[in-house]
Amino acid sequence: MEPASHIPPPPSTSTFIELGLDHKSELSSNNSEDAHNNVPLRPVDGGLGAWSFLAAAFVVETIVWGIPNAYGIFLDSYLQDPRYVSQQSATSLLPLIGTLSSGIIYCSGPVVNPIAARYPHHRRKSMWLGAALCCGTLFGASYATQIYQLILLQGVLYAIGGSLLYLPCISYLSEWFIARRGMANGILFAGTATGGVLFPLLLPPLIATRGLSQALRILSIVVGGFLFPLLPFVRARLPLTRVRVYKLAPRHGASGARDWVRNENFWILLTVNTVQGFAYFVPIIYLPTFANDLHISPSNAAVTLAMLNGASVVGRVSMGYLSDKFNPWILALTALSTASVATFILWGVLSRSFAGLLAFSIVYGSAAGGWTSLWTGFVRPLAKEDPAKLTTLYGFLLLSRGIGNIVSTPISTRLYAQLHAASGTAGSTPSTGFDVGGGRFKSMIIYVGTCFAGAAGVAALGWAMDAGKRGRRGQQDSVSAREAD
Repeated sequence: MEPASHIPPPPSTSTFIELGLDHKSELSSNNSEDAHNNVPLRPVDGGLGAWSFLAAAFVVETIVWGIPNAYGIFLDSYLQDPRYVSQQSATSLLPLIGTLSSGIIYCSGPVVNPIAARYPHHRRKSMWLGAALCCGTLFGASYATQIYQLILLQGVLYAIGGSLLYLPCISYLSEWFIARRGMANGILFAGTATGGVLFPLLLPPLIATRGLSQALRILSIVVGGFLFPLLPFVRARLPLTRVRVYKLAPRHGASGARDWVRNENFWILLTVNTVQGFAYFVPIIYLPTFANDLHISPSNAAVTLAMLNGASVVGRVSMGYLSDKFNPWILALTALSTASVATFILWGVLSRSFAGLLAFSIVYGSAAGGWTSLWTGFVRPLAKEDPAKLTTLYGFLLLSRGIGNIVSTPISTRLYAQLHAASGTAGSTPSTGFDVGGGRFKSMIIYVGTCFAGAAGVAALGWAMDAGKRGRRGQQDSVSAREAD
């Protein structure tokens, strides 16, 4: 594998102070922040401050994303509740709540991140507001009697709260971790998969014993009990004045503020990210249904989804660690190709039994689940040490993945509905995974595997272009060295 390029350390304390000399009038408006300028910075890439931040941010990620990932549990309860299922278009509107709660968080990145970069002193306030919204909307949803109220509370407003709570964590992470940023990013993103393991296992018995409304109220209280004590640890490493000065006088000048727009590799990355999003969420949604058509017990069906999310934890941490050491294009090509092969072979051919489905869950979760942890390796050469640019690039990656999340749901639903209506051999014993449910999953499996194969092909193009640029830079450096001699 090709080692990752060396990333320079962040600007020193003296650099920030020097940049601020021409902006005294603007900085003098907040003397309390200026007083913090003399406080020594906490260590980067380690120490109590960095690790306590990462642990708290991990819990935030687990909660914010875990609840939307477990929406299938709520959906099953809503569809059995006479209050909701009797309402018009219930079967099409109720699934929309889960898509909105995750899709809006993804797509809000380009809106929230520039605001956080422009007004860094409001990041802490937005997190407290977001935590209050997440808790309040879950509590309010417990009293909802109309589907539109659930869409507004558990779908839209929860997602807005999640965006305000989650996105500043990415901005803070770039201040706490430099050399180990890929590893830290992998640990942070592993919170999503951890929530995908915990909530589907905890919610069903809670709903069964307490009922849907009380379960939502208990969940809101538990969420608040975890979030509010941990938010003080999700904090900035750099004093606010220095962050603001750095944004007033970036090292690369105004002309370099948006140099990523002209970078072909970033647009290739966005393409790969979107296509990967078209495929990634489909097995997560339909794996329990697939298991049911295999006549697997509900408890074992839950195990397959838990194994997929558990394997994603391993994939995200390991990919984040490897992205600090190796070229992310090579890692991306490997992960995408593995996910495609796993879809066609393990899901399409061998998942005619519980053991085959478990094998698919583990391999797919490890390969496809680690994708987001590679983002740091891709954007680091573009953002360098600029936190504002880093959050902007992350925002566009979240947006493109959100598009894939939202669009994949109607596509997969249509593929399943068409074949479900046409299949007449659902009761026969399947010889391959393609034949499960009378073949109603065949087009869906082909769709997922093809998307991953296409994403791998585009990633191969990005790798080739990146290698060409590295080669040209090496030749230029050699020529410059000879001329200097």
